[in-house]
Amino acid sequence: MHYAAPPTIGGVEATLAAHARLFARHAYPVKIIAGCGAPFDPHIPLEIIPDADSQSPRVLQVNTELARGEVSPAFHALARDLTRALATALADCDLLIAHNALSLHKNLALTAALRELAGIRLIAWCHDFAWTDPQYAAALYPGLPWDLLRAPWANVTYVVVSRARQIELENLWKSRGDITVIPPGIEPREFFNFAEQTAQWIDQFDLRDAAPLLLLPARITRRKQIERAIEIVAALRARGDAAKLVITGPLGAHNPANAAYWNELRELRRARGVESAVIFLREFGSVEDAVRRDLFLIADALLFPSAREGFGIPILEAALARLPIFCSDLAPFRETARDHAHYFAPDASPAQIAQCITDTLARDHAYRLKQRVVKNYSWDRIFSERIEPLVNKGFEIRGEGFAVRARIGGLDKPRHKGEHDGRRA
Repeated sequence: MHYAAPPTIGGVEATLAAHARLFARHAYPVKIIAGCGAPFDPHIPLEIIPDADSQSPRVLQVNTELARGEVSPAFHALARDLTRALATALADCDLLIAHNALSLHKNLALTAALRELAGIRLIAWCHDFAWTDPQYAAALYPGLPWDLLRAPWANVTYVVVSRARQIELENLWKSRGDITVIPPGIEPREFFNFAEQTAQWIDQFDLRDAAPLLLLPARITRRKQIERAIEIVAALRARGDAAKLVITGPLGAHNPANAAYWNELRELRRARGVESAVIFLREFGSVEDAVRRDLFLIADALLFPSAREGFGIPILEAALARLPIFCSDLAPFRETARDHAHYFAPDASPAQIAQCITDTLARDHAYRLKQRVVKNYSWDRIFSERIEPLVNKGFEIRGEGFAVRARIGGLDKPRHKGEHDGRRA
């Protein structure tokens, strides 16, 4: 639940929508309660309570009075109406996740109404705090309802979005309290608008966990020296890196000997023990232009070990995608990339090239930050490791699954995967 739902633009609204999608994807019945918004997913009902909106006419009138320190009959009437509306909206829910409603003063009648709720577990998901923000100081007064925002409520679980916010809330409470940190996340497939095939292959080959993910956009023909790329990946993995290599091209169309070369590459992949780390996409389908573009977006580096080239278009593509380039020391490559690529000599060993890749990426702040984001801020990981355990905590376990029906900011979960009694989170 929040004052607003998408298409309203904001960090809280984006987080609300992401939570809802995650719960729905994991078979939790879920709905969103908000003061305004529009449906954005057929699996996520939206229930509008107009006076939950921070910008509704009644709320704006009451906020004008509260800004002067006046708690008028209009405030109490609004709080009563919201209490009744919430009771109706939450009748089929066991858990409510309220975003900012227990920490921000944008609709204090809603805050007061939430205080009256009974029979439902409440999680206060706090993104911002009125009492710690200097810009709101003039609008806050001692006593109720403002004090509802600066002391912990009994039997309420508090979540903040960062360690900095946790410290801020502890200082406000003047005690450590029981505060869980769960940050917002990011979903690469939505952020980049990946093609459906790309998203499928990312999951199928566990490409998110590759570190680094190397891209070799080339046809399977002997002068591309793909065997050298396989040896480099084997050397990287022998060093302890979780390297993976994606080769995008089909067999070269103009040389019958390429079929024999393809068999050699598969045997080398097997012999080096990198069958799951070296992915020839030709084994799984054709690579459309949109998928090829997506692969440049998710890759960590271009690996291009050709023996001979007349030009090397992937050098240009990698440059536009801002990828580090590790390539053979060929005159056409130097003509294009100058000193902005990492070149290896014909006699360089796979171990030496692997060392160069590892050392270069270890100094690459963009690569290191990307790995940190993938590891700590992917929505799927945040959900499975932090959100779902928190939501299920305290509910009875029955058989294999959780007897959970939760409302999270308006979301739900079934008793078991794929089974629910119609109640929501």
